[in-house]
Amino acid sequence: MSDSSCIMADDMDLDSILERVWKWSESQGFKGYNKHDALNSPILKALVGWSKWPRICAIQAVMRAPVNLRPLLLVPKTYNPKGLALFAMGSLDRYRATGEPRHLERAERLLGLLMELSSPGQWSGNSWGYHYPWQDLGFYAPPNTPNAVVTAFVCEAFLDAYRVTRKESYLEVVESASQFFLNDLTVLLDEPERLCLGYMPLPMTMRVMDVSILVGAVLAQLVSFGRRPELKKTAYRLVNYVVEQQTEYGAWFYTDPPHDSPIRHDNYHTGFILDALWRYMEATNDWRWKRAYEKGLDFYAKKLFNSDGAPRWMSDKDYPHDVHGAAQGILTFSNAAICGYDYAKLAGKIYAWSVANMYNHEGRFYYQKGMYRTKRFTLLRWCNAWMFRGISKYFTFCFNSG
Repeated sequence: MSDSSCIMADDMDLDSILERVWKWSESQGFKGYNKHDALNSPILKALVGWSKWPRICAIQAVMRAPVNLRPLLLVPKTYNPKGLALFAMGSLDRYRATGEPRHLERAERLLGLLMELSSPGQWSGNSWGYHYPWQDLGFYAPPNTPNAVVTAFVCEAFLDAYRVTRKESYLEVVESASQFFLNDLTVLLDEPERLCLGYMPLPMTMRVMDVSILVGAVLAQLVSFGRRPELKKTAYRLVNYVVEQQTEYGAWFYTDPPHDSPIRHDNYHTGFILDALWRYMEATNDWRWKRAYEKGLDFYAKKLFNSDGAPRWMSDKDYPHDVHGAAQGILTFSNAAICGYDYAKLAGKIYAWSVANMYNHEGRFYYQKGMYRTKRFTLLRWCNAWMFRGISKYFTFCFNSG
């Protein structure tokens, strides 16, 4: 790993930090607190769990508190399927780079655990959600309700494992999940050239931008591996809907229409869309949206990161600097660098900022850095799993460029 774009200082060694993060997370049993898990508190559930706005207020209060209130509120630590999928994909990247069997064994162990955590209920196929009740502006989801985003990330882990192992059973998991996507999720827009799916298999109207493109990318990869070829047009329609919502300056709003959410051009959802767009184009060998990808990358780099590598909260709001935004930037720009774009130095700069400002040498990352103080607690999926995923991708780039 001798490429000048890669960070090589002893206290920022990629491999040792990845190993520390893995070991610390493993010591927690891969269970932890989650950003929106306040209603897992028996205290808050009893006091405010009866209607929409009290639930939203409770979730927001715990999420925004300067200290971690979850232990005081008796919130249990739980598995997060998306976090497990991120750890699995990071381990697969490390295996690709080093060839060390232990990384593949770790990934496959987590994939086995994910199968055990598939959402219970009468769903059309494999699906995953969060192990806590979740109230959003547009829906209320009871614990373990599967959702499109978590299921898409889990599918990406199984697709990646198939690339490495060629085990057909991994493709079968994704093929089953495609039934959940297409039969259970609410259809919000259905036109000959455009398709938009809801976040949850619940009554809802909010069109969240990253949902459809994440699902479209999964379906396109499934088709590319010879499964369900009839879904080729469906994948295209899902992705086309999202690409068409890109602004003239290269950004995406969180929702369509934009006023359905107070979130505008935020950091990590932008990265989700860019990475999913690339996966779709690579799987289909259809590069019609390459310019949209490049335009989006340029906006992401210039408007959602500061010159020192700190992740901005939104394009028009600097603080808080959130660890998930940093991890997503490392991941997206490392992937772009692997694909031949000149973003390796930016990925390295974000990585260096993250280690200098958000890393604890125990092997964990902090949650957020505000203007005056840092929230020095760790939410396992939000902090460690995302940073493990991002740094592993950067590690792969550096290893292969050396």
